[in-house]
Amino acid sequence: MTGTHRIDLRSDTVTLPTPDMRRAMAEAVVGDDVYGEDPTVNRLEALGARMVGKEAAVLMPSGTMANQAAVMTHTLRGDEVILEADSHIFFYEMGGMALLSGVHARTIVGDQGVIAPSAVRDAIRPDNIHFPRTSLLCLENTHNRSGGRLVPVDIMDALADVAHEAGVAVHLDGARIFNAALALGVPASRLARNADSVMFCLSKALSAPVGSILAGSAEFIARARRARKVLGGGMRQAGVLAAAGLVALETMVDRLGEDHRLARRLAEGLHDVPGLVVDPSQVETNIVAVSLESSGSSASSVVDLLAQGGVLANASGPFTIRLVTHKDVGPADIDDAVTAFHAIMREIGD
Repeated sequence: MTGTHRIDLRSDTVTLPTPDMRRAMAEAVVGDDVYGEDPTVNRLEALGARMVGKEAAVLMPSGTMANQAAVMTHTLRGDEVILEADSHIFFYEMGGMALLSGVHARTIVGDQGVIAPSAVRDAIRPDNIHFPRTSLLCLENTHNRSGGRLVPVDIMDALADVAHEAGVAVHLDGARIFNAALALGVPASRLARNADSVMFCLSKALSAPVGSILAGSAEFIARARRARKVLGGGMRQAGVLAAAGLVALETMVDRLGEDHRLARRLAEGLHDVPGLVVDPSQVETNIVAVSLESSGSSASSVVDLLAQGGVLANASGPFTIRLVTHKDVGPADIDDAVTAFHAIMREIGD
């Protein structure tokens, strides 16, 4: 690393918009989206819905708002929602389900983010006046806190079948659904096929500056628009943002494989660093989970030392670090990051 160059592996949310995105934003034809009059937003929503195989979609400012709007639309106050214990909706969204929708979370501990259909079946409440009504199952693919792990297609199908047999709706947090689809070798629409709603982010590896899409049936999306409005997500001339989202969907999906290859390269390099535990075979998409071999140093202290050398990372736990590849890091950056880890762990070991 030279000069002030930084290697930012904190998240794929740090990606900068491409020159094509900036041009599209400057030239976007816009209108008032709350009135449904922004043609660029309308084009983005139609394309987003088509790519995940749904009737309709609505542009949201963020993935968290999209997830919370979905929960609000699917449930009634006092209902129960089933989620994996480390899911983003449960772990990282500030208890929004309880605060905004007045619903209760029932969590299931998964195997690296994957919950068993039998566990969901057991968790669904019977019809009993003493119990909350189970109204929604939330799934996540890829699974963030498990290191970008994949939920296989057959498991997705089985989970949806269990829910639907009991009259329970299914929402898919597909923030990185295109990463999952590429790694699993199926279209994104296949992963979302049995979900009643699906969210995906434009502002992660697809590199748009802002925005997420919530998709589902036309009737569901009409109600979700009301949820977006009450949450403060009604935007006006939002075509300046949607224009970047269109470029993201049209040009950035097919390049995600490069992020996956760089993540594997990073994992393979870190596998040989004394004091770190990394399993390259577990790296399926663009996230690398790193554990410290002993508790002699904390993840936060290692992250601080990395930052001093120009490598940015996030501590995901007391002794775990999360690294995420994206379009704004290249092979040389990955090799430099590995070198930085070697130097820091050698210093700690001494």
